[in-house]
Amino acid sequence: MTAEPPRDLKIVSKPIPTDGTAVLTGFPGSGLVGTIALQYMVDQMEFELIGTMTSKYFPPLAMMNKGVINEPVRIYQRDRIVAVVADIPIHPMICYEISNGMLDWLEPSHPKEILTIAGIITNEAEKRVFGVATTNDALTRIADQTMILPIGSISGIASSLLTECKIRNIPAFGLLGETVNAPDPRAAASTIAVLNKLYELNLDVQPLIEQAVEIEQSMGKIAEEVQQSAETSPRKDLPMYG
Repeated sequence: MTAEPPRDLKIVSKPIPTDGTAVLTGFPGSGLVGTIALQYMVDQMEFELIGTMTSKYFPPLAMMNKGVINEPVRIYQRDRIVAVVADIPIHPMICYEISNGMLDWLEPSHPKEILTIAGIITNEAEKRVFGVATTNDALTRIADQTMILPIGSISGIASSLLTECKIRNIPAFGLLGETVNAPDPRAAASTIAVLNKLYELNLDVQPLIEQAVEIEQSMGKIAEEVQQSAETSPRKDLPMYG
């Protein structure tokens, strides 16, 4: 099935199951939480790659794995779960167009719910998962698995998707993993723990935790090298003011 809404968004995909399907989305943002979490899920659970999404407004960027180019936005499916995973950030100027194009494509299939995963930067290191939903009724589905945000705002493609779902009366949720502004597998693992409860995935997150340790050690080594370089660099005399 090919959908080409008049918004310069092109989606080419096999048909997705109608009625009762949960659609999960993950786009790059703070900590790459959504992208890391969903790519890990589809890899570990061997989801089928069923489609792609392209647009002339997407940045000219393609990731590769072992020399093979990946489509920037990929659509996967297993049973009644569809996952949209992106490697590229969506510019704020086109978030409205992309979210509307996605929902124009999804709406005929009558999805049960749409869930988007993003990161939220805090001053804490707990890796909590905060939750938002489009209605009070929808909020009850995630109330026991997340910390409900009492007040605040979210931005980017996640906010556009949630807003458009609310307008179209499609139940939708946002999982916001507590993160720092760097690739954060620990935050991704926390969001997967919530997905495990919501969708009974039984997905082991230990490999992600191990990956987090490697990333943290690498970042620590880089920071140490930068500090040593700063300490050994010749200092120029600076003028004094007083």
